[in-house]
Amino acid sequence: MDTQLHQQQQKQKFVQVEEGEENRLLQCEECETIPLSTPLSSLSTILDDGNREDYVYAAKDKVHIFDLESNSDTTGSTVVPPFSWKKLWLFTGPGLLMSVAFLDPGNLEGDLQAGAIAGYSLLWLLMWSTIMGLLIQLLSARLGVATGRHLAELCREEYSNWARLVLWFLAELALIAADIQEVIGSAIALKILSHGVLPIWAGVVITAFDCFFFLFLENYGVRKLEGVFAIFIGTMGFSFAWMFFDTKPSEEELLMGLLIPRVSSKTLRQAVEIVGCVITPHNVFLHSALVQSRDIDIRNKGQVQEALNYYSIESSIALLITLIINLFVITVFARVFYGTEQAKDIGLVNAGQYLEDKYGGGFFPILYIWGIGLLAAGQSSTITGTYAGQFITEGFLKLNIKKWLRALITRSCAIVPTMIVAIVFNTSEGSLDTLNEWLNVLQAIQIPFALIPLLTLVSKEQVMGSFRIGPIVERVAWTLVVLVIMLYGYMLLDFFLSEVKGLLFGFLVFLGAGAWISFIVFLLKHSGAISSIFVRSPNSEGFYLAGD
Repeated sequence: MDTQLHQQQQKQKFVQVEEGEENRLLQCEECETIPLSTPLSSLSTILDDGNREDYVYAAKDKVHIFDLESNSDTTGSTVVPPFSWKKLWLFTGPGLLMSVAFLDPGNLEGDLQAGAIAGYSLLWLLMWSTIMGLLIQLLSARLGVATGRHLAELCREEYSNWARLVLWFLAELALIAADIQEVIGSAIALKILSHGVLPIWAGVVITAFDCFFFLFLENYGVRKLEGVFAIFIGTMGFSFAWMFFDTKPSEEELLMGLLIPRVSSKTLRQAVEIVGCVITPHNVFLHSALVQSRDIDIRNKGQVQEALNYYSIESSIALLITLIINLFVITVFARVFYGTEQAKDIGLVNAGQYLEDKYGGGFFPILYIWGIGLLAAGQSSTITGTYAGQFITEGFLKLNIKKWLRALITRSCAIVPTMIVAIVFNTSEGSLDTLNEWLNVLQAIQIPFALIPLLTLVSKEQVMGSFRIGPIVERVAWTLVVLVIMLYGYMLLDFFLSEVKGLLFGFLVFLGAGAWISFIVFLLKHSGAISSIFVRSPNSEGFYLAGD
């Protein structure tokens, strides 16, 4: 309460400078000069710099790129310096961590099943889905850079208490579902690499706790941790590229799959899953926080725009790499299993063994190559999942606690259900595949509740200031969101129609579907999306007072 009262008192001290000044500024008696265009959502970040713990990264932990002392007199500057390879290198990192969600074990299973069942025919959809995912992640990064705050924090202030708690609960539920897939994927890899010595439950325990070791690396600097992720992604790229060149897929069919759109009724479910794999709810929250690992003065428009430019480049490169790796996986399994009897039964558990049965041991058995790639995917995605859990929990609930305690709480929320699931479902390969389908459903349910708040916030001038998205981007983004929601709605409908048995279960699903649609309608109404897309609101007067 004291902190909120302090913020209100500070904001009330803002006064407007004379209208005739070329650079109108807002002055605060107890803080430095702040540009008029600074969005309201960022004022608390500026005002409380010395009074609150940094929610995301402490100032000492951030990567320093700009010489703030020499630019101290250019607050509000809109000048963007020329491109610099050195700065691009310093900005490279958050995109790597973000891109891991495009390569997690759930994605790999979707890839191998798409290749085995649909062959090369869905490669074009993989490419365009990745481009769509890039647009969404760039909007998330834009929100974080322009406001200095991440999506969960801003949702806490944007929505009423009940809506905020529902959004938090759904985000946590989706995160747990993703974490179960990632941990079990790592456990399967450990079982493969140990030649069956380590059971699934033992792999779950190892994976659950070894992520703390990697998070410990962050104490030595965020760049060290980003370097670890570069090694993980490089390992995946090397492993799956080895498999790609070892199996020798058809180059002609690969190009046709990329360039010619094809979807049949038999492959429609795999098509929906491919689109779903590239958009994960926790990753939307995560990227808006990761970009704050660089020390950016949000009062300086030039710095903000320059950061957005570099983040756009490094995110695009990172997702291009994930596209190539996913393409390797799909084409390998299309080459080996498309049109075979094993195509409908293949999954993470038996994929490596099926590959070895086809190609034998060799100098370095393909089974172990697959295991190494799967382990790298699982380990990297569990770490980013832990990160995302910290940001989601503290952002929605405003928990100011130690970093190690945040990680412990977040990890415990996921590892307990994961252990239970590993023991219950580790009875057959089919049971783990059924589990994976239900986990995908849990994540699909959450997708609208990450995308709609994101677009609501990046479209608001009160939040983004001059960095709000333009009308064309807004229309395109909302169109994509509607398309994604419709695809997920189809997937949910198809899943429940095939899985729901019994009147009581059907009634509960009906109630849940009604609540899901109602909450989506509420969020859309709150966003004013329909009116804002077709009717542009008049420009504001140029400044904000406390309480606006």
